[in-house]
Amino acid sequence: MLREFRDFILRGNVVDLAVGIVIGAAFTAIVNSLVADLLTPLVGILFSADFASLAVTVNDSTITYGNFLNALISFLLVGAALFTFVVKPMNLFERRRQAAEPDAPTTKTCTECASEIPIAARRCPMCTQRQSTTLTP
Repeated sequence: MLREFRDFILRGNVVDLAVGIVIGAAFTAIVNSLVADLLTPLVGILFSADFASLAVTVNDSTITYGNFLNALISFLLVGAALFTFVVKPMNLFERRRQAAEPDAPTTKTCTECASEIPIAARRCPMCTQRQSTTLTP
């Protein structure tokens, strides 16, 4: 039983998941600091308001909708920060990587009639000439 447990723990996907969670927690701290320490004060300068004090009382019940507005603004700032500093650069990186890798050819040229045929074709559909297995660009 201990051997099975050890094998389970040392599987690649379990270790990868654990590393991902730890890195995610560290990244969360960075994003939260970016939002709380940089972006939220900038929004405060622009709007010069703290919504935490906004509330309405109905039948001795206090509805603090200002806290909801603060949470909503924080959520939007976190989303904007992630989009700007993570998603956009990763998309740019991926586009550059894909542009650097040429696509694999899907057709080849018939050795007899010079027509374009599918790469997997064994015979040319135009002239019925038998094709070799090597690629002819």
